[in-house]
Amino acid sequence: MSKKETKYIFVTGGVTSSLGKGIVSASLGLLLKSRGFKVTIQKLDPYINIDPGTLNPYEHGECYVTEDGAETDLDLGHYERFLDSPTSQNNNVTTGKIYQTVIEKERKGDFLGKTVQVIPHITNEIKRRIKMLSKKDNDIIITEIGGTVGDIESLPYIESVRQLQWELGKTNSMVIHLTLLPYLASSGELKTKPSQHSVRQLMESGIQADVLVCRTEHTIPKEQKAKLAQFCNVGLGNVIECIDMDTIYEVPLYLQKQSFDEVVLKELNLPVGKEPNLKDWKTFLKKYKNPKRTVEIALVGKYVSLQDSYKSIAEAFIHAGSDMETEVKVRWIYSGELDEKNIEAELKGVDGILIAPGFGDRGIEGKISAARYARENKIPLLGICLGMQIMTIEFARNVLELSKANSVEFDTSTPDPVIALMEEQKNVVDKGGTMRLGAWKCSLKAGSKLAEIYGAKTIAERHRHRYEFNSDYKKDFEEKGLVPTGLNPETGLVETLELKDHPFYVGVQYHPEYKSTVATPHPLFKAFIAAAVKG
Repeated sequence: MSKKETKYIFVTGGVTSSLGKGIVSASLGLLLKSRGFKVTIQKLDPYINIDPGTLNPYEHGECYVTEDGAETDLDLGHYERFLDSPTSQNNNVTTGKIYQTVIEKERKGDFLGKTVQVIPHITNEIKRRIKMLSKKDNDIIITEIGGTVGDIESLPYIESVRQLQWELGKTNSMVIHLTLLPYLASSGELKTKPSQHSVRQLMESGIQADVLVCRTEHTIPKEQKAKLAQFCNVGLGNVIECIDMDTIYEVPLYLQKQSFDEVVLKELNLPVGKEPNLKDWKTFLKKYKNPKRTVEIALVGKYVSLQDSYKSIAEAFIHAGSDMETEVKVRWIYSGELDEKNIEAELKGVDGILIAPGFGDRGIEGKISAARYARENKIPLLGICLGMQIMTIEFARNVLELSKANSVEFDTSTPDPVIALMEEQKNVVDKGGTMRLGAWKCSLKAGSKLAEIYGAKTIAERHRHRYEFNSDYKKDFEEKGLVPTGLNPETGLVETLELKDHPFYVGVQYHPEYKSTVATPHPLFKAFIAAAVKG
């Protein structure tokens, strides 16, 4: 298929936010990829932030990081986990990025004195960003538009879709509209009127939905499907039911049973061809639903009341757990309420402990207590990013006997800054997009646990941090048994720590969870679960 024939699918949402456009987009991407098409998915976010990097996790959930160092929306994690292929900075665009680019062009005089307006300048930039991915020889580009039809901030995106559909032609693009069918218990029926209004609002913007995907808690009766088809002007077979499932990983199979992928291919005038090859996906689900054993992992963090803050970690447990036929139950523990007095009660009976990443000093002492508890009681522990730094502080205080050891992030006057600000960060003023981001190489020490886990001497993992292990203390840690086993080959930055004479006590400065997918569970999570199974 030539570049000119790239097909575009736009996914919009109506009635309410958080309906699952990301999961539907990822599911469709999987189904199309399994039929042999080269597919990528992008997310257009209507907020004015340049990226989610400066957003509080309570506001927006996890900030996901790509291989090329972009801080993106968490939906890109779903795209990668379903498609088993990396995304890039071009797969996530915000209104902030759009306006920043247009304003920079205006400052340079690129518009030759013309008045800069939403139409055509903003919409042209949105269209340019959407089409940019076609340069990668993708057969199909799925574009998820964040927010809800009718939102003021979404209007430029909707208008850009209208223009693109006119430019591309009917058979080269289509719109899938995700909507909600609320169930009224008092009348015992699903209501279609909100969806009708949502589609009508889309039509007022000049866009006709080609397929309706209806989120629902109950099966949609045939007569209501027919009603939706008639009043929303779509074919009856183009009304797709998306009922609540036990796990998001069942959604592709449920949609495929309704020929969702075939409907889409026919709308795009593409050959349906062979049946999608979903054998491995079905095997994953079967093992996930029929575990042979169960382990409980305590996830110690400060954002546990919103579990989307640790979305990639939770999903990595699912991938690795299924691969090992082990159910991983997560005990969410708020580190801000954890101390030496209650830690035994809070962590009693867990098979492993994960100390989560994060920023700021809230809940730090609770995490330090958790690290000490795991170390002294031989409980498998995995520390990620800040988690590795916590392990460093705890060991310095209680083994090296540096009682006031700390990170300069939490105490700038600490006499023993075992965690220090990275050299290149010392003159950084802007917060957004300035951390050490994206994939960096790490050389693993021969004979180390991590070298065995990865089966490699050199690895590349994704980072998101400003502070680092202070190499001035490296020898002291090695002598007492907490050994730096992974170093950046160029800078000597300590990337990993392992404790001798402990079943599993591993800290990593990077984020392994970002690279875990259904098809390729991360080996570090598999090793951690294996250690938890052994007890």
